[in-house]
Amino acid sequence: MKKIIFIACSFLFAVAAQAQIKKAELTATGLTCAMCSNAINSALKELPYVDKVVVDIKQSQYRISFKEGSDVSIDGLKQAVEDAGFSVGKLNVTADFDNVAVSNDAHISYAGTTLHFLETKNQTLNGEKSFTVVDKGFVTDKQFKKYAAATKMSCVQTGKAASCCVDDKVKEGSRIYHVTI
Repeated sequence: MKKIIFIACSFLFAVAAQAQIKKAELTATGLTCAMCSNAINSALKELPYVDKVVVDIKQSQYRISFKEGSDVSIDGLKQAVEDAGFSVGKLNVTADFDNVAVSNDAHISYAGTTLHFLETKNQTLNGEKSFTVVDKGFVTDKQFKKYAAATKMSCVQTGKAASCCVDDKVKEGSRIYHVTI
């Protein structure tokens, strides 16, 4: 019996170890000069899970690599940009998936967080795949309205699990990221 429990725990640990956000591409808004870009760059590099940041000043884009095995805070990226005095215009996240089934208007638990897929075809994700965060503050107001109209669930307005999400085994009040592929 102990051997079965050990094997099951080892399997769960191996699956959890594979579930990690690897990198992100963030586009910032409100920049007017190289000093603005440097402020965001410095703020992102201070985050404990950020390994490397490559800046494209002309596009106001930041290609961010994360430390292996670290827990990445999507909200932390946004907060760092806002603390530098700017806004996120777009955030694409690349993560490692291992046979994860996703479907439109459904929640999945991934790397310690909950993702709610909008305007997404039913599919199984394997290997490195990118998704775009479409919550308020991660896209323009116009884009947010478009994605918010794609669901009847109230969590899209707050970013927090509500009674609509509990059926998907999500703890009420927990953070939910609305994403699309």
